[in-house]
Amino acid sequence: MVTSPFPEFLPSDDGQQLQVGPSQAQRRLVLLHGWGADADDLLDLGTELAGPEVSVVALRAPHPHPGGCGRQWYGLQPPQFDQLPDARSSLRRRLEELGRSVPLERTALLGFSQGGAMALDVATGAGGALPLASLIACSAYPHPDWSPDQPRSPILLTHGEMDAVVPFAACTALEQALLRAGGTVEHLSFQGGHGIPPDLFPPMRQFLANGWRP
Repeated sequence: MVTSPFPEFLPSDDGQQLQVGPSQAQRRLVLLHGWGADADDLLDLGTELAGPEVSVVALRAPHPHPGGCGRQWYGLQPPQFDQLPDARSSLRRRLEELGRSVPLERTALLGFSQGGAMALDVATGAGGALPLASLIACSAYPHPDWSPDQPRSPILLTHGEMDAVVPFAACTALEQALLRAGGTVEHLSFQGGHGIPPDLFPPMRQFLANGWRP
């Protein structure tokens, strides 16, 4: 019998998160999906990047997508940025709760698109910067009222130069704002659209490993 290297796939009691990997772990990767996706969307990527010894937790966005399938952190068509304060406080609370079992200093955060915008906002914005091991924001964008504090963790931005969903200029705006705030920022651009191509997996994996080093 072949034993899976990822033996646990555990929904939370309230159905708002999924976990892959060991329940008792020294390191954790938290995933925030994009607009219209759901908690399982980034799990394969997370396990690919983190490895079997890392607890991977994918959080589900709080609101149903208006298309009838998937979830959203806040409304986007049209933008409902009035929902952002509640979305921020809820996500920060969830991250702090996860930090009780694996400290935030040993937790990496990865978000895609709307999830990337939420990751950057909550980790560096209102309420003070979180002491994460590292943060990766893929195809993300800045919220209109986002004003980052000095980040307490290294940040990696990835973005396709031909992204027709979130323009590449959003990556430049994020990088400039984070650098002005005193952050440590890297970025990986690629010839492609709105996604995370496999060519980025090795440098993303190395970035996470560097953040988890003692």
